[in-house]
Amino acid sequence: MTDRQYFTLSPSDIAIRLDLIHKVHGLDHAENFFNKVSNNLKTSKIYGALLKCYVQEKSVNKAEDVMEKMRKMGVIASSFPYNWLISLYAHSGECDKIDILVQEMERKGFPQDTYTMTNRMAAYVAASNIVGMEKILNQMEDSPEFVVGWKLYSIAALGYQKVGSIEKSIKMLRKMEEMMPLRRRPTLDFLLTLYANIGEKDELLRVWKTFKPANEQMDELYCHMITSLAKLDDLEGAEKIFEEWESQCTMYDFRVLNRLLVAYCRNGLLEKAELAVTKAVEGRTPYASTWNILAMGYMEQKQIAKAVEMLKKAMSVARGGWRPHPTTLTVACLDYLVEKGDVEVVDDIIRFFKNSGPLTRDIYHRLLRSFIKAEKSVSEVLDQMKMDGFDTDEETEKIIKTGSS
Repeated sequence: MTDRQYFTLSPSDIAIRLDLIHKVHGLDHAENFFNKVSNNLKTSKIYGALLKCYVQEKSVNKAEDVMEKMRKMGVIASSFPYNWLISLYAHSGECDKIDILVQEMERKGFPQDTYTMTNRMAAYVAASNIVGMEKILNQMEDSPEFVVGWKLYSIAALGYQKVGSIEKSIKMLRKMEEMMPLRRRPTLDFLLTLYANIGEKDELLRVWKTFKPANEQMDELYCHMITSLAKLDDLEGAEKIFEEWESQCTMYDFRVLNRLLVAYCRNGLLEKAELAVTKAVEGRTPYASTWNILAMGYMEQKQIAKAVEMLKKAMSVARGGWRPHPTTLTVACLDYLVEKGDVEVVDDIIRFFKNSGPLTRDIYHRLLRSFIKAEKSVSEVLDQMKMDGFDTDEETEKIIKTGSS
C-alpha cells in the first residue's frame, strides 16, 4: 500500500505498520521506520505505537523519553499511553512511578479505566503490597465503571499466594471459576496451573474432572495436568493422566510425553524415562526435544556418555534450526568428547550447529582442543574461524601453545 500509493495512509495505518515491523524485524527496524515518518504525520497514535514497542522490549528509559516527548508536543489524547507505561512499571516493580502517573492522569482529566486499574493491581502484587492490591480490587468490585473479569481475580489469587494467604487465594480462584469461559482450553490451563502452584491437589482434580470432558483440544490440556501433578510430587497421578491420554489419542503428540519425561528426569528416574521413549518411538519419529530432555537428565546425573548418545539422537531428527537448550548440555558433551579425543563426533556436533546457525568463539575453541588432543592439524579450524569473523585472540593462542608444548 505504501510503495504503490493506492491509498493515502492515515496515522492509524502507519502506527499498525510500525507495530508489525517491530514484531517481524525487531526494535532497530521499527525505530528506523519511525524516524522516516514525516513530522506532520507523527500523531499520538504513532508515538503510542513506538511507546508500545519500548514497553514490550522492557526499555524503561526509552519509553519514558517517548512519553516526555508526547507531553511536550501535547499529543496525549487518552489514557492509552499511561496504561502502557504503567504496565512497564508494574513489571519492573516501580510502584512510586505508577502513583506519579496516576496523579498526572487525574490532573489532566484522563479517567482510570479497567486496564489502568488492572495494571496498578499487578504492580502491587509484584511489590507484595496486599493492602494496595485489595484497595484496587474493592474499588473495582464496587464501581459499575469497571469491567471485573476473571483475569482480575487471577491477579488477586497470585497476590495472596505470594504472601502465603492460601485460603484467600482459593477464594479468588473460586471467583475465577464463576467467570472464566472454562470450556476454552487456555483459561482452564491457567486455572490448573494456579491450583498446582498453591499445592491444592484436591481442587486441581476437581476442576479437571468437572471441565475436562468439554474440551476439544486435549493434548495441551493433558500437558498442563501432567506438569501440575508432577509439581505436587504425584508422579503416579501424572503417569495415570498420561496413560489416559495415550489410550485415546488419535495423533501422537510427543509434547505430552515430554512433560512426563521432565518429571521422570527431575526425580532421577532416567531408565524409566528412556523406556517410555523407546516404547513411544516404535513406528514414530520423536521430536528432537524428546531426546534432548533425556540428554539433560543424564547430564545432570553426570552420566555424560549417555548424554552424548541422547544428543546424537536429537540431532538425527532435528528440524529447522533446532539446537539443544541450554548450551550447558552442548558444552558438557563437547568437553567429554574432547577429553576422549573423539574428533569425529565433535566435528559432527559442530557441523550440526553450523547448519542451524552461527557458531561462537567458545565452540571453536573446543573444536581446537579436540583436534590438538587427536594430534591433528588445527589450520582447518583456524581458517574456518577466520571465515566466520573470529580473529585469533589471546585465548586461541594459549590453546594452540599449550597443545603444542
